[in-house]
Amino acid sequence: MNLDFSAVKESKNLLAFSAGVDSTALFFLLLKQNIPFDIAIVNYNVRVQSKDEVSYAKELALKYNKKIFIKEVKLEATSNFEKTARDIRYSFFDEIITQNSYVTLITAHQLNDKLEWFLMQFTKGAGLIELIGFNEFEEKENYKVYKPLLEITKDELENFLKLENIKYFIDKSNFDEKYKRNYFRHNFSDKLLNEFKNGIKNSFVYLQNDLNSLNINLNPIKKIHELEIFYNQNSDNLNIRIIDNSLKKRGILLSFAQREEILKQKEITISHKINISITEKFIWIAPKIEKSMDKKFKELCRVNNIPKNIRSYICTSNINLNELIF
Repeated sequence: MNLDFSAVKESKNLLAFSAGVDSTALFFLLLKQNIPFDIAIVNYNVRVQSKDEVSYAKELALKYNKKIFIKEVKLEATSNFEKTARDIRYSFFDEIITQNSYVTLITAHQLNDKLEWFLMQFTKGAGLIELIGFNEFEEKENYKVYKPLLEITKDELENFLKLENIKYFIDKSNFDEKYKRNYFRHNFSDKLLNEFKNGIKNSFVYLQNDLNSLNINLNPIKKIHELEIFYNQNSDNLNIRIIDNSLKKRGILLSFAQREEILKQKEITISHKINISITEKFIWIAPKIEKSMDKKFKELCRVNNIPKNIRSYICTSNINLNELIF
């Protein structure tokens, strides 16, 4: 399996590890090319086997001189387990990356995952950006996420491990169809890839090229701390793409209903923590802050057309209002 990891050869990298097929294969593929990385693993303590997976991670870290970061949590196997687990996992990664100055988070998402995502978004109602939301590189606030396995299937990774006689674990919860992703995997994506792998790979390339050709500018015209300001594109479709991209970097994935509500209300709080305001000329996005403001500050904001739900963040962050005059 010949992969090109040159994009992260000189950076400080953290590998999201689970001891399963995908992340174990990626661990050894990175080793083969002398890519620098450390590992992080979360134990949700839902399965008895998870303790063995953590022990294996420790064993690999010791053997190959890697730093290892472990988070132990007690998480019940609920209907909302996948989202809760993801939130805990990425909050842990964010913390490690900030404290240790990592530049890139490497994840072992592969082609099966990309197709599962596509199908899940397709059945919920989605546009082109959402349908191909799995990209090789994704920009977060303070680091990049790198997914180098998106053209490799899970079967190919498992064959690699067997050929190399490398130990790995199989998470039995991956067969439980009460989790939505598993339902799509077992009933649709795995079967499609078994029969149409090359065509599916090519389709993702074409879709990405089509998206690139649209030349959507997702960069803010002003960014101060966690405040972002964009031009209003005078198009609901383009505006929601901009908002969706900004919130994704902040760890929030918008649902179809949330997108509709943003466009309807224009001024809204998402997930109880991010305020959005769409004005005649601009899109404003900032963390939700509750703070008392004096009348003079409020009047200055009003005169300068700064949305009401953004003012508290500006006040708390001591942002100079002159920087926000366009």
